[in-house]
Amino acid sequence: MSPKTNIPADEIENRISAVQKRMQKSDMEALLVVQRVDLFYFSGTAQNGILFIPADGPPLLLIKRYFPRAKAESPISRIMEIGSVKEVPRRIQDGYGRLPRTLGFELDVLPVRTFRFYERLFPHTGCVDGSPLILQTRMVKSGWEIQEMSKAAELSHKTFLYMRDHIAPGLTEMEFAGQFEAFARKHGHGGKLRVRGFQTEGYPWHVLSGKSGAMPGLLDSPASGEGTSAAYPVGAGYKRLAPHEPIMVDLALVLNGYHTDETRMFAISSMPKPAMDASLAAIEIQDTVLEAVKPGIPVNRLFDLSVQKAAQLGYAGSFLGPPGYKVRFIGHGIGLELIEPPMITPKEETLLRPGMVFSLEPKMVFSDRFTAGIETMFRVTETGYALISQVTMDVFVC
Repeated sequence: MSPKTNIPADEIENRISAVQKRMQKSDMEALLVVQRVDLFYFSGTAQNGILFIPADGPPLLLIKRYFPRAKAESPISRIMEIGSVKEVPRRIQDGYGRLPRTLGFELDVLPVRTFRFYERLFPHTGCVDGSPLILQTRMVKSGWEIQEMSKAAELSHKTFLYMRDHIAPGLTEMEFAGQFEAFARKHGHGGKLRVRGFQTEGYPWHVLSGKSGAMPGLLDSPASGEGTSAAYPVGAGYKRLAPHEPIMVDLALVLNGYHTDETRMFAISSMPKPAMDASLAAIEIQDTVLEAVKPGIPVNRLFDLSVQKAAQLGYAGSFLGPPGYKVRFIGHGIGLELIEPPMITPKEETLLRPGMVFSLEPKMVFSDRFTAGIETMFRVTETGYALISQVTMDVFVC
């Protein structure tokens, strides 16, 4: 298991400087960072606290608990212990001479009740949405972050090799998932995935064998030893793995705060030709998209290429879901949260920049038959792309 690694001081300084430059181009005088992942990103600690970042000048980290650990983890020079969040305005006034006229909050995730509380704390301050500036800053990963994500990808690679060596007929989807998750946890996987979206859950794995990946599914009794996934298409169910059927495994894990999200196809003994052809087509679609990656390309161009290639290969009907139920994305940013902007959608016009990291996941659903696909992580480089994933681009026939 890898030991915890503190975020270097220069990494924190660069992140704060980057978001301050964005603030200086807006009307926002300061940010109040409350959400735990953002707090960790800008301060280096996830202890119960609040980070005040002015548009110009050093930040102030206010910790409610646990102060000794926050002090050890964060390289920020101005750290103070507080007994109550109600102290925040006074601490800011004491440290900077006045309260900001406009203050940004993470309105994409902050509960309304919590936001109203802060509005009452700052009655003469304009409270605005600071989340776009935060997410734009987090969108481009540093070299240090990419190294951390590569460590997580190494653990993911080892876990997929474990799957290859331990998949067996007769195991239920749930049993198999429990086995490889236990292996990943033993070697450092934190287990708790971080997700930002409302009504979104950080589910660590999906095991979808045969029809269980391609139908809404009947929730059969676990005691029967049969049935499909309990909640399509999430997780794993009580269907037993069997030879000669396609098995999709989608694994997300986290190491030292950073996530991976990868999918590979498996089969025991052999895979039926239609499923093998679809699995290989998904890899071909992925390769077509990757070949187009370079700085300055709009993200939606990647989505369009995937749809065009799927149609060219004869999979327009099944690509991204069955007719009438297709999803409108083929990938997403990833980092300290499992799903980060930008999403690879037909409407996303953000231009690719070096340091952006994505999970690319072209997948197909054949109603009442099976699901096929792949998911691979890559980063945008100065000239194109480089894989972060270390799992080979294979269909694992075991």
